[in-house]
Amino acid sequence: MWDFSEELEAKAREVVDAGFHVHRELGPGLLERVFESALVHELTSRHLSVQRQVQVPLNYKGTPLEDLLRLDLLIEGSIIVEVKSVETILAVHRAQLMSYLRLSGRRLGFLMNFNVPTFKDGIRRLVV
Repeated sequence: MWDFSEELEAKAREVVDAGFHVHRELGPGLLERVFESALVHELTSRHLSVQRQVQVPLNYKGTPLEDLLRLDLLIEGSIIVEVKSVETILAVHRAQLMSYLRLSGRRLGFLMNFNVPTFKDGIRRLVV
């Protein structure tokens, strides 16, 4: 069992609830950036700190790489949200978020696919 603080779990619940409200309001079928914008609005209205398109430097064997990771959303400095609008979440999407978590030093992330009829079918919680 992953042991997170009550505070982090409360924030995680807020993130999921915000995603639910965005999906309920907009429905499926829009571009990822539209859902991302709406989610930022929803999260900030809940007084959560949100950074969008966060660049994370990468090192390979001690050498800084030119390319950077780009996290869709970083909530409260600790929760990564990867926003999708795809037919189905694939293993590569989960692997992408797992890599983002590992390489950024965060432990908790959510894949949110808004292109589904029911939001609960489009959300995945990932922990490293």
